[in-house]
Amino acid sequence: MAGLREGAWVPRWGRGRVAPPFVARPGSEMASQSSGTPSSSKKSSEDGKETPQKSNLPLSLLHIRDVTHRRPSNLPWVDVVRACGRFRLSLLQARRSRLLPSLNPLAVGDESPPPDTLWMPWMTQKALWGDQEPLSKIPFKTMRGHEHIVSSCNFCVDDTKVLSGSYDCTVKLWDAMDGSIVRDFEPVPEGPVLECSITADSRRIVAASYDKTVRAWDVETGKLLWKLSHETFIVSAKCSPDGKYVVLGLDVDHGIFIIDAKDSTTVSRIKDHHMMSLTACCFDPDSQRVASVSFDRSIKIWDVTSQTTLLTITKAHNNAISNCCFTFSGHFLCTSSWDKTLKIWNVHTGEFRNRGACVTLMQGHEGCVSSCHFARDTSFLVSGGFDKTVAIWDVEEGYRKLSLKGHNDWVMDVSISNNKKWILSASKDRTVRLWNIEEIDQIPLVIEHKKTRGLKVKQCEECDSPFSIYESDIFSETVTKCVLCRMNETDLSTEASHSSEGEASLSRESSPEDG
Repeated sequence: MAGLREGAWVPRWGRGRVAPPFVARPGSEMASQSSGTPSSSKKSSEDGKETPQKSNLPLSLLHIRDVTHRRPSNLPWVDVVRACGRFRLSLLQARRSRLLPSLNPLAVGDESPPPDTLWMPWMTQKALWGDQEPLSKIPFKTMRGHEHIVSSCNFCVDDTKVLSGSYDCTVKLWDAMDGSIVRDFEPVPEGPVLECSITADSRRIVAASYDKTVRAWDVETGKLLWKLSHETFIVSAKCSPDGKYVVLGLDVDHGIFIIDAKDSTTVSRIKDHHMMSLTACCFDPDSQRVASVSFDRSIKIWDVTSQTTLLTITKAHNNAISNCCFTFSGHFLCTSSWDKTLKIWNVHTGEFRNRGACVTLMQGHEGCVSSCHFARDTSFLVSGGFDKTVAIWDVEEGYRKLSLKGHNDWVMDVSISNNKKWILSASKDRTVRLWNIEEIDQIPLVIEHKKTRGLKVKQCEECDSPFSIYESDIFSETVTKCVLCRMNETDLSTEASHSSEGEASLSRESSPEDG
C-alpha cells in the first residue's frame, strides 16, 4: 500500500473485507469469516459442499471475538495493551450502569437498556455523567414529551402543575406528581416557543414564540384568550405578579413592550431601551418596576407609573447577561451571565453606584450561566448553565451548596416551588427534570461542605429565613438576622444619617448671624 511503511499492520476493515469492530453491517452474513474462527460454524449442503452458518451471537460480538483472536504477529504488545485499555471497565461499573436507571423510583418510563444490547464504555460515561444519583441522593423525576429543546419551565397551581414551552412549537401543562401531560395548549404557535409565563393566581399563561406573536390561554379551559402579532422578534415574555400586565422583551427594537394582560392593549413601549438586543426582562414583586438585561452587558429598571428609567448599570458583567430575577422583597436583583458568574445587586438604595454588586457568585458553573431563580424566602438561589448542571447557591455565604447533574445537554431554564421542596429544570436534551431538595441539608455532601467551612444554621428573626454563620465568629451569638436584612438596616441608617446632616446644615444656613 502506498504511503505505509514496509511491514506496517493494516486493520482488516481498512482493507475493505469486514466492518470495523462494534459496527454491524446490515445484511451481512459473515461469509468472510474463516472456518477456523469460533464465530462461525458450517453445515453440509445438498451437493456436499460446506457453507457457513450464521451464529446466534450478536454480529458486533462476533466481530469483537474475531479481532481479539487474530492479533498480527508484527504488532507490538505495547500497542495492543493500550488499545485494550481504552475499552476496559470493571464489572462493578458495568452493573451499576445498568441498575442505576431502574433504581430511581420517580423516573418516568424505563431507561434501562434492552438485555440484548451490547454494552460499551461510552454508554456508561453518558448514563453516569457526573454520577449524580449515588453521590447526591437527590430524588428526581424526568418528564418526557417534547420533541425539541425545552426553553422555559414554571411551577403553577400551588406547585401541583408544571408549565413548559419548547422549540417544538408547543406549550404543555404537566402533572407534577406523576409526570403526565395534562394539556397541550392550542392552537399551537407557528414557531419555536422562546418563553412562557403564568400569572400568580395560575389562571392565565402567556407564551412568546419565534413567529413574532404572543398568545394567552386560560389554564383551566385551555381556551385561547388573545393573540398579539408584532413586527419584530419577541425574546422574552413575563407576567406581572398582580396579573395585570405582561412585559415583552424586543429583539430588533432593543426595548420593552408592556401590555394589558386581559386584552393585550398597549400600556408602554420603550424603543432603544438598550444598546443591543434584550435577553430577558421581569417585573418586581410589586408589579411597578421592570428589570431588563441585554447583550450590551447593562441592567436597566423602568418604572411603570412614572414612565421613566429609575437606574442603569453599565458593564455589569464581562459578557452578555442572560437572565435576571428579583428577590421577594424587591430590594435585590440577581443577574446571570455568559461570563460564568451570577451577581446580586442592591437596587433598593443604589448601593451599587459606589460598591458594585453586593454579592458575586463564582466557581459554580464551567460554562455560560443561562438562568437564575430566587427561593421565596431568599435563603438560596438556583441557576442553570450550559455545562449541563443546576447549581444551588447559599446566598448568605456566597458559595455553591450543591450541583445537580443528570441532563445530557444545556440547562435552559430553572424554577423553584413556593414551598422550596422542588426544583424544576428545562434542558436542550428535550426533557424537564423535577428535583426533590426537601432533605438537601441531610445530604452527606452538603453536611461535609458546611463542616469544611465551619458553618452553622440560624433563623433570621425578621424574615424567618434560615441563614449560615461561622461558628468561629466571635459575634455569632449576637447575629440574629440574615445578610440581606442586615444590609437593609445599614442602608436605611446611612440614609437617615445623611438626611439628618442635611437638615442640620439647612437649619444653620437659615439661622440669623450673631451680632
